[in-house]
Amino acid sequence: MSDREYPNRPIVGIGVVVIRDDSVLLVRRGKPPNVGTWTLPGGAQELGETTEQAARRELLEETGLEAGDLHFAATVDNIRRDETGRVRFHYTIIDFATRWAGGEPVAATDVTEAAWAPLEALADYNLWSEAHRVIAIARRLVG
Repeated sequence: MSDREYPNRPIVGIGVVVIRDDSVLLVRRGKPPNVGTWTLPGGAQELGETTEQAARRELLEETGLEAGDLHFAATVDNIRRDETGRVRFHYTIIDFATRWAGGEPVAATDVTEAAWAPLEALADYNLWSEAHRVIAIARRLVG
């Protein structure tokens, strides 16, 4: 069991929607929750770090890419309960949007793949409904 399971309070998570032409950057999770699923790059904010610093750090750590201008896109609550109804994971995720500034993503740290997903083919990636909502917002902001 990780230190993020069965928390006493929500954990602040950060997500980054990187738009490049008609594609969005996705990563495949290598750690719980949802190991093996496609999602937006991001992770937990660290103590003493602003949300923008966390977004830049997570994007760089997971994909090797640097973010340009960041725009607040949305907040998402990800609450997962176990079979008894007890909260197993609780993340409050702050999502930012940015346009691709250059370079190609390389999966690192806690992701196993990083890829440009065509926006018209997002159904192929079995994304969480909230990821679709945040990507749509990001497209309006920076697309």
